[in-house]
Amino acid sequence: MLVSKCPLNYILFEPRISKGGFRWKASASNEVPVEKWKQDSIFIDRRGRFRHFDHKKVSRKRCGSLRGRGWKYGSGFVDGIFPVLSPIAQQILTFIKTEKDPERIWSSLDTLRPTNHTWDDLINVAVQFRLNKQWDLIILMCEWILCRSSFQADVICYNLLIEAYGQSSLVKKAESTYLALVDARCVPTEDTYALLLKSYSKCGMIEKAEAVFSEMRKTGLPPSALVYNAYIDGLIKGRNSQKALAIFDRMKRESCQPSTDTYTMLINLYGKENKSYMALKMFNEMKTQKCKPNICTYTALVNAFARSGLCEKAEEVFEELQEAGLEPDVYTYNALMEAYSRAGYPQGAAEIFSLMQHMGCEPDRASYNIMVDAYGRAGLHEDAQTMFDEMTQLGIAPTMKSYMLLISAYSRNSNVSKCEEIVNQMQKSGVKLDTFLLNSILNLYGRLGQFAKMEELLTVIEAGPYNADISTYNILINAYGRSGFIAKMEEVFQSLPAKNLKPDVVTWTSRLGAYSKKKQYQRCLEIFEEMIDEGCYPDGGTAKVLLSSCSSEDQIEQVTTVIRSMHKNVKTVELV
Repeated sequence: MLVSKCPLNYILFEPRISKGGFRWKASASNEVPVEKWKQDSIFIDRRGRFRHFDHKKVSRKRCGSLRGRGWKYGSGFVDGIFPVLSPIAQQILTFIKTEKDPERIWSSLDTLRPTNHTWDDLINVAVQFRLNKQWDLIILMCEWILCRSSFQADVICYNLLIEAYGQSSLVKKAESTYLALVDARCVPTEDTYALLLKSYSKCGMIEKAEAVFSEMRKTGLPPSALVYNAYIDGLIKGRNSQKALAIFDRMKRESCQPSTDTYTMLINLYGKENKSYMALKMFNEMKTQKCKPNICTYTALVNAFARSGLCEKAEEVFEELQEAGLEPDVYTYNALMEAYSRAGYPQGAAEIFSLMQHMGCEPDRASYNIMVDAYGRAGLHEDAQTMFDEMTQLGIAPTMKSYMLLISAYSRNSNVSKCEEIVNQMQKSGVKLDTFLLNSILNLYGRLGQFAKMEELLTVIEAGPYNADISTYNILINAYGRSGFIAKMEEVFQSLPAKNLKPDVVTWTSRLGAYSKKKQYQRCLEIFEEMIDEGCYPDGGTAKVLLSSCSSEDQIEQVTTVIRSMHKNVKTVELV
């Protein structure tokens, strides 16, 4: 039985057997008859306008009017439209979101009448979950359709389930769903292959991803920009950027014209790698190929310059998008604010914050987080607190990131008591503390030499529900080493194997730094050799610390030679 609770009453949908099959009775808790719902023929088109359609002209194929029609991968629309949820569909959506017991959900879905309208409602609810990225609920619904309902699943249902499994990193289940689709004599669409390809590439299963390409060619369906985009997107999310760029090159060699989405993904990729110059090069190539940038493209480029702190370049792109006739959205304004924040100009970020409000664009949680961070980076903790308070007064609930940024602002001013107060406030608000946050407080204690508090907090982390990671002990090693407590530092370092933790480059560099301060050159070389033997390669920070331990020209030359040879060896390994 499907029950939807409202503030005033509730509605029960009860199946009754009659000569004509199923009959539905709606009753309310106040015994007032509820009017029968007439199917809504209103939908919102892609431009956001309300439109009507004639039900008599809508296909009534078995198991649903939307069966076999093109649910668009990447948009969540069905046949290019986004239908308004019917009252029954809204009841189903609300019930599934609030009910925690999967068996109760399935039992309630069992009572639904197996009609075309019901099928449409189920698919529309699943698409709504997709828009909200609620993959677990899509899996719950689609598994019920496949395993327990009397409906015969179509390619839309299979595609939704393949994507939900892929997004949940359940690649084996995504693959088995594809095989079930083939066994059910459903014809895989371009969307099917794109979703399967993205699942494989996201999890690093490149051979299986390439097999999907071969399968497409065998079936006479050459990979399109949509399929390539799914492959590239999966590789980027799987942190395989080099392969993603290689697939982009292959795409062009095979005369498949990259789309706006393709270029936008790669601009975003270069931005995240702090290669704003490459992001700009990709943007210029895009325009050369007569591929028109959209608002997402411009926002990705603004973000790329923002990450490099190039606020002037970011502002130029912002002006260019307006000249192109595009209206900045909250994401674009946030990207520009981030540029000023990272460049150390909080007042510039504040001006953009005021501008977006003046232009009728409401700031979101990310906007306030950026402003808290901008003031915090500049050491203006009072202004950061003002922005945080304004956010909460507007009813925007702070996230863990919001609290972390505020703590960081006070931490820069060494305000321990205020940081502790914020942590207590978080606990009172029901926000669960995590290891990352506790590590930041641990680091604050260590930086200020408050070792008693640091060790007390470490005991809490090790005993509580939190998992102490290598960063936790790196903080201790660094704090003890900087303060000259070599014995304590070595004690922590030697305890790592018993905790099943492997020292990383930060661990070794922090340990080196302790001896480097004392100019113990030979000891530094011994630790460096030990580091290499353990398979941990040095970075720029390690080289800098090692050089600082030198007290003669000969030692500097020796260290420089070692670092250069190590650099060449690493490059050779990468090439192989």
